[in-house]
Amino acid sequence: MEYKKTKEVLNQMVADLSQMSMVIHQTHWYMRGPGFLNLHPLMDTYMAEIDGQLDEVSERLITLDGAPYSTLKEMTDNTKIKDKKGNYELTIEEHLENLVENYRYLADLYQKGIDIAGEEEDSVSEDLCVGFKTAIEKRIWMVQAQLGKAPEIDK
Repeated sequence: MEYKKTKEVLNQMVADLSQMSMVIHQTHWYMRGPGFLNLHPLMDTYMAEIDGQLDEVSERLITLDGAPYSTLKEMTDNTKIKDKKGNYELTIEEHLENLVENYRYLADLYQKGIDIAGEEEDSVSEDLCVGFKTAIEKRIWMVQAQLGKAPEIDK
């Protein structure tokens, strides 16, 4: 089977995970205020998680005889995660709310991957997306808890 739609959604993930890594870097670099000492190093963990997902998605795409985006131009031309200039004026809460918004987008993208891989009977890509969606939903829960909010996963 060719897995055409699965390869397309996996490449979308490549672009979006690359952008998400930069969003987390930006949060890491531009945060100031109460909670900094705990949250700043936590962003390293978040970046490593996203970078790991990016690598696995890219390798799965290659396994399906696809070609992952591999230039900054391809990433910026294809990502659907908004590009925002770094800003020291944002509160830590505002930075975290931006992370949640983008994590929610990734959870929806992984759901799309689950659905498409299921339709094309690619159980390996489907399973990959299920695992990553689970991890992303956990991040949403944790960041929302830091913000004093419920996870609101179905939002």
